[in-house]
Amino acid sequence: MTKVIKGYLKNKMNIRNEILVPEAYYHIYNRGINSDKIFSSEENYLFFLSKFATYLNPICDVFAYCLMPNHFHFLIRIKSEDEIRNFFKAQNPKTKTFVKVQNFDKGITDKIQNFDKLNNHEKGLHSFDSIVSKQIGKFISSYSQAYNKVSNRHGSLLESPFKRKRIDSDEYLRNLILYIHLNPTDLKQNFEVYKFSSYKSILSNSKTKLKREEIINIFDDVENFIYSHRHPPKFDFSF
Repeated sequence: MTKVIKGYLKNKMNIRNEILVPEAYYHIYNRGINSDKIFSSEENYLFFLSKFATYLNPICDVFAYCLMPNHFHFLIRIKSEDEIRNFFKAQNPKTKTFVKVQNFDKGITDKIQNFDKLNNHEKGLHSFDSIVSKQIGKFISSYSQAYNKVSNRHGSLLESPFKRKRIDSDEYLRNLILYIHLNPTDLKQNFEVYKFSSYKSILSNSKTKLKREEIINIFDDVENFIYSHRHPPKFDFSF
């Protein structure tokens, strides 16, 4: 979907450099270079979601997502400072999956200097942003390398850096969930049965990492969640 949500800033520097802060909501999205496909088979979609779970579930909660042939959308909430600090402290420093943060308290890696003391100031926010942004970058890089290998292609797969926009109101949050789930209609597909979005998972009883209960509460109840998707407001968006 290439329409626009009210309040979306069109400044490219903003959507690519906005600081990621703990416990805030963000729309994370990106597309293939020259709008080329980033998924060529069902296995690609499933592998992408698997990589997301490995790399990003430890640092964020997911409220909605949709994977389209040449782009993706995620609505996430960054986990708390303590959750992320404790997670990275517990990691084996030899792992290649996660950003190397050798000492949160003294700080020696990737410009992370004295994380505990600086986190409430601009330098600290940039330090926290560095950790989260680089972890998202590692996820994208991991998928891109695997896709290139299987597809026998070379070069960048996705635009860089990834785009992000902070969600600044309850209405914006609600409408963005609708917008993300309705993306398949651009392919003339029924969004209610589309395989690679969070819509079906939110309504199912199966085990999920999605914040299902919180998502439903945003719409008051399941019935209104369904109704709102079937009768969405007129979006005033642009990406």
